[in-house]
Amino acid sequence: MATDEEIKNEFKRSGFILVEEDEILKRCVTLCINYSLKPSDLVSSWELYHLNRQLLDQTVKKDDMDGFVLHLQNEQKESIMRVEEAGLHLYSNRDVDMLLDGVQEDTEEIVTTPTNKSQRLHPDPFDSISRSRDYGYSTGKSVGHVTPFGSRIEKFVVKFNVGNVAAHAENGNNNDVENSEDDIIKRVQTSQRCSLKVNGSGPEPGCRFMYDRTEDRFSALEYRIVRHADAFAASGLYEEQVDPAVASQRSIFAVGMICCDGEGHLNDKSILLQSSAERTSGQRVPVDLKRLDQFSIFPGQVVGIEGQNPSGHYLTASKLLDSVPLTLTVDVDLPPAKRQILDQEVLVPAEESCQKSEVSFIIASGPFTTSDNLLFEPLNELLAYAKRKPPQLLVLLGPFVDSEHPEIKKGAVDATFNEIFQVEVLRKLQDYVEFMGSEVRVVLVPSIRDANHDFIFPQPPFDIHIPDLEHQMTSLSNPGTFEANQVKVSCCTVDVLKQLSGEEMSKNPSGVPTDRMSRLASHLLRQRSFYPLYPPPESLPYDSSLAPKALQISSIPDILLLPSDMRYFVKILSLGEEEDAAKCVCVNPGRLAKGEGAGTYVELTYKGGPESMHASIISI
Repeated sequence: MATDEEIKNEFKRSGFILVEEDEILKRCVTLCINYSLKPSDLVSSWELYHLNRQLLDQTVKKDDMDGFVLHLQNEQKESIMRVEEAGLHLYSNRDVDMLLDGVQEDTEEIVTTPTNKSQRLHPDPFDSISRSRDYGYSTGKSVGHVTPFGSRIEKFVVKFNVGNVAAHAENGNNNDVENSEDDIIKRVQTSQRCSLKVNGSGPEPGCRFMYDRTEDRFSALEYRIVRHADAFAASGLYEEQVDPAVASQRSIFAVGMICCDGEGHLNDKSILLQSSAERTSGQRVPVDLKRLDQFSIFPGQVVGIEGQNPSGHYLTASKLLDSVPLTLTVDVDLPPAKRQILDQEVLVPAEESCQKSEVSFIIASGPFTTSDNLLFEPLNELLAYAKRKPPQLLVLLGPFVDSEHPEIKKGAVDATFNEIFQVEVLRKLQDYVEFMGSEVRVVLVPSIRDANHDFIFPQPPFDIHIPDLEHQMTSLSNPGTFEANQVKVSCCTVDVLKQLSGEEMSKNPSGVPTDRMSRLASHLLRQRSFYPLYPPPESLPYDSSLAPKALQISSIPDILLLPSDMRYFVKILSLGEEEDAAKCVCVNPGRLAKGEGAGTYVELTYKGGPESMHASIISI
């Protein structure tokens, strides 16, 4: 049974201060008993609740406990719903509706997406597929049945705005849904097509994967440590780097990777620093951070540490540097000819080399259908909105055919995953771009949760070939980077924020408010990596042979897209000193579908810099 002291220590280890300690601990002990939780599990749930509520201070108050209890209850309900015994049918309101409507279980039904025939410019190449067979999408619902998503009251409600937003979303009255065709054509003609250039060195479709060896994993880690060490040395701001495992009476500077001594989370006693095997001994040495007033570390983070190690067995840190210096260095791995070209480009002033112009986005992250069916209603609504308020770029982040969807997990559909993707996603996007004309572009980024795609990370792009539309529909690798009107956008569909939040160990000065979500997102930019965490969780199909180049962030992007199960946000991240700080707009659009209900997406206009950026988070 959990004790007061165990729970108190877990909260303390995670950096939380208990207000009205006795009452809170008594309540927490009761929760551990009622929900069969360990103290560590209870505190992990509290951290998730704390992040979703976006609470600024690191305190646990009695007033927050009622909301936390509801959070625990929802977690328990979700876990129960996920556990389904083989061969057991759980009856629900869907079965009742089927019986009341007089529909037999084996009745053949045709599920199609309602469309306005006047808006279809070309015949649908997938119509013969969708009409000739039953995909099992509706799971017992008759055609025309009103779903929970379809019966929602509030539609297209703005959750909050960032910047001076000029255009507002609808408030649910849908007065402009029936805009005339002339009005829509007028909107399309006023927008200008943006340029689009795909960057990065991600894997290509059909690439060889799942062949990484132990030496590949070692080389990937060594590459990151050496790259950071070279960046610190090139800055000229720090002492000569030495082996942290060698005894020295004077203050030293060492670069290495944070590791955990054993399984579990980092704590004061389990912090290790692993140095480069190429430059130093490559040994791991324990690190003491008690002298530091502020730090934020996690396994896999490459840091520079100033400190002392008089015995050779314990490094006492006096300063910790978690960010690579912002210097205009050229990649040492590039060929000499390419390096010379980059050197010439660096010498060109920014205002002459590239002028960033305005570009508008609609950004949405999957799942794109609710958990009670495969009708893809949220995607239909999003595309209808994009027709009324056309962006220059529609950015869709996976999963599209979600492997976590109940019907997909049970194998209750009568079509292949690729057929579902072709019919329910690509067909609708094709209709959208054909209707809107050549002014709009669509960018798709896969997810490791996509049942129709390679289960590997880093992940190759979708292999999409639609005649006459290849210049308008583009797929990126995961992670991927592209430029639109000289605005650099990077994205990664792995929920790295959620994974970092569970592994991070931090310390902040008491009384100083902190924005944890900004800090978690900043780790990617500071580490110059889309996935700086190591080792990755077992659920992530991490391929070390593909990782070194594909996960590298070569330069700070203007916009960073990090879809997550955690609460949606749009934040401006700042790296470096105030005067020379590099700024980046970080966006978590949330999920377009949440369970059986509606989720959120982001409408964003970027005008030359983060200060003149406009963004709205909108409920679908």
